[in-house]
Amino acid sequence: MGKIKPSNPTWSEVKSAVVDLDQKKMLRLVADLYRFSKENQAFFHARFGVGDDPIGPYKKTIDECMHPDIYSDKPIQIAKAEKAISSYSKAVGDPLGVTELMVFFVECGNKFTVNFGDINEGFYNSLNGMYRRAIQKVLSLPEEQQSVFRDRLEEIMTSSSGIGWGYHDMISDDYHNAFPEEE
Repeated sequence: MGKIKPSNPTWSEVKSAVVDLDQKKMLRLVADLYRFSKENQAFFHARFGVGDDPIGPYKKTIDECMHPDIYSDKPIQIAKAEKAISSYSKAVGDPLGVTELMVFFVECGNKFTVNFGDINEGFYNSLNGMYRRAIQKVLSLPEEQQSVFRDRLEEIMTSSSGIGWGYHDMISDDYHNAFPEEE
C-alpha cells in the first residue's frame, strides 16, 4: 500500500484559519512576524511608512550585494539585490521607490566595475537588463518626476565609457533610444 502524500497547505487554508482570529490574536501574530526577521521588519516599515527611511534597508541590501567589500571577500549577489527590489515592490508598490531602487542597483554595480575593473558577461547582462527596466519605469512616471532619474541614468552611461563586454554600448543605445536629444 502506497504512502499518502501530504498536501501542501495553500493560502486559502491559512486564510480560513486567520480570518477567525480576534484583534488581540491578530496583533500578536503580526508582532511575531515582525520579530521573526529583519526582512519582515523592513516590509512592515515600508508598508506602513514607519521610520525615517523605509526604503533604506532595501538600498543597504542592494549596495552590499552590488558593491561588496572586496577586502572582506564578500561576493557580488545579483539575485539577492534583485530580490530586495521585488520585496520593496510587494511591500509598497510605490513606482517612485521602485524606480529609485532600480537606478540605485545599476549605480552600485556600475560603480563597482568602474572602481575594480571588468567583471564578467553575466554581471553586465544583469546591469543591462536592470538599466532597461529602470528606463521603462522612469518613462512611466509623471514627467515632473523623470528628470532626476534621467540625469542619474545619463551619469551611469557616461561613467561606463570604456567598460567591456558591450556593456557601455548597450546602455548608451538604450539611453539614447529612450531619451533622444531634442533638436
